[in-house]
Amino acid sequence: MPDPLSILLRPLSLLFRSTVQVRNSLFEHRIFKKWKSPVPVVSIGNLTAGGTGKTPLVDWVVKYYLSIGCKPAIISRGYRRESKGVQLVSDGNRVLLSSRESGDETAMLAWNNPDAIVVVGEKRKDAVNYILQHFARRLPAVIVLDDAFQHRQIARNLDIAVINASEPLLKAKMLPAGRLREPLKNIARADMILLNKISDTQQADLIIKKLEDIGRPLVKARIKIGDLVCVSGNFRSPEEVPAPHNLRVLAFAGIAFPESFVECLIKEGVHVEAHHFFQDHEPYSAKKLQALRREAEQKELSLVTTEKDYFRMLGRPELISIITTRPCFYLKIETDIFEGREKLQEMLRTAVGK
Repeated sequence: MPDPLSILLRPLSLLFRSTVQVRNSLFEHRIFKKWKSPVPVVSIGNLTAGGTGKTPLVDWVVKYYLSIGCKPAIISRGYRRESKGVQLVSDGNRVLLSSRESGDETAMLAWNNPDAIVVVGEKRKDAVNYILQHFARRLPAVIVLDDAFQHRQIARNLDIAVINASEPLLKAKMLPAGRLREPLKNIARADMILLNKISDTQQADLIIKKLEDIGRPLVKARIKIGDLVCVSGNFRSPEEVPAPHNLRVLAFAGIAFPESFVECLIKEGVHVEAHHFFQDHEPYSAKKLQALRREAEQKELSLVTTEKDYFRMLGRPELISIITTRPCFYLKIETDIFEGREKLQEMLRTAVGK
């Protein structure tokens, strides 16, 4: 039986789809012009509203460029940041803004890649021009646009689209009834497709068959569990920090598909005794975190969250001070490219003329 809300939202989805397709057509017929940056541009984006594992892939690409001697700059919109306009998050030597001013994902990328220039800006062209002006004497070798598949005003040397294999993509609906930003067929606009979060091979095979018909290089990846990082000052030495299998935790997260976070913890042997989920990118308040801490104290549990959530709170030290009165951890995740890595690296090198 159809969902009543879905039926009510269907006209809005049809209107949104039509608007998106008209806009794309204007770009295809060159009525809307693309601006070409003098520095090579690599775009990493997706078709859906979050949850594809795009940020860990941006991190992977930036680290790859650094490994081959190419200094990258990252440009992000800085979703839900409190600042406006173009802002320099990191000059490639030090991080200058907090997550409140730059956005949680952007702050995380800046702290994890201290050698990369990081800029936020609603208008990506303005952000590129900022880099060209302020770093004229040491221009980056490549600009990586974060979440820019739909941002077509800037021409790119390589356009990578990320798809979440754990979503029922073939049945997905357009916003606001579903999570699609544009129709699935538009994935053909990408130079390369990266199918991420592959765990259910049967479901992934259905998507792979559809994507292979599009005729673009296809890379397969999954989420790799990284370190469980202790951020609490309750331990006198690293030796005192419990191993994952000795942890009993209250897990909390404000990300798309937070259930996958809990699954990762369980795979690591962590005993998840309780969990609380919030909306994706939802700002944390002292009241919410105090309630989590009280529950953890009553049940004698440690607190654990995602890396992205930790960096969201890092911009407000008063929030960090609340959660770190208990043993507190965040879980790092990485992109594990298990098929097509060489092709991806080749296309990344070609994009910068290497």
